[in-house]
Amino acid sequence: MEDVSTTSITDAARLVQLLKIEGYCATNNIGSSSSYSVESRWNVDGYDWEICIYLDLQWSVALELFFQSRSRTNNYVRANLGCRLVDPKGILTPSEQKTVSGKFMYDSERSSKLMLVKRCDLEASGYITDDALTLQCTITVLQELPVQTFPVKEIPMPAVPSSNLHEHFGELLHSEKGVDVTFLVSGESFVAHKAVLAARSPVFLAQFYRQMMEKRSHRVEVKDMEAAVFTALLRFIYTDTAPNFSQQQGEEATTMAQHLLAAADRYGLDRLKLICAGRLAGEIDVNTVATTLALAEQHNCLELKSRCVEFIVKTQDPRCS
Repeated sequence: MEDVSTTSITDAARLVQLLKIEGYCATNNIGSSSSYSVESRWNVDGYDWEICIYLDLQWSVALELFFQSRSRTNNYVRANLGCRLVDPKGILTPSEQKTVSGKFMYDSERSSKLMLVKRCDLEASGYITDDALTLQCTITVLQELPVQTFPVKEIPMPAVPSSNLHEHFGELLHSEKGVDVTFLVSGESFVAHKAVLAARSPVFLAQFYRQMMEKRSHRVEVKDMEAAVFTALLRFIYTDTAPNFSQQQGEEATTMAQHLLAAADRYGLDRLKLICAGRLAGEIDVNTVATTLALAEQHNCLELKSRCVEFIVKTQDPRCS
């Protein structure tokens, strides 16, 4: 037998009307212990309701909701009354709506009184025009629908976390476990894993797994490259993460991007090459354009080359500025 759960679903019936109270100044003559009241009759969701609007010296406007019918289900009828001040001329925006809720049975329950605004605040607000006051009132009746049954849902599986593969490979490089090749770069030594390098770079794949002299070698010398650049190259190979150029000084960051672009092209790392080219494209100025243009031509970076040429044309022709 299938387990089921039950739930009561509610809907709502709502009616909104504007109520205009004329002769506001006449309420100034009522005593402090008495009040002037106005009644308005409504029909919402097939039930009769009455809104009583009170005007006295302490509270310029207060409202109360009365239930004038019998419940169709012999249960309480749940409803709420909302009200705000409006300007019929449309000059002022409506005031903040205030609400009060209640449960009603015929001739036995009524909502708490809704205190809308004090007399002194109302008279300074500008909502009284031509000795009249306009209220926007809303009665909302919650309708309870028949009880429905639903199969009990299975507990949802937890969300799948983001991939942390790059973290594991970064730790593999850092721990030096299982390394099988050593690189000599500018007098420094770096250890790595041939399989990881070959999987990421077609050049390393050829070096270690094809007919090249480094195939069985455990030591490889890398010429014409700085140690810091090779460090960044290894980190990208293992974690797919490029250096954070913004943490470096301007000239230092540009130099690193230039050297790393050349290294990326040397080892067939196209994504790293594009990252470096993008960094250089955003840093083109009169001091770097010549070097960057030569680098772009040497390593076949067509978009970077176009940016350099465009910069040169603009700086040489005042009409382009």
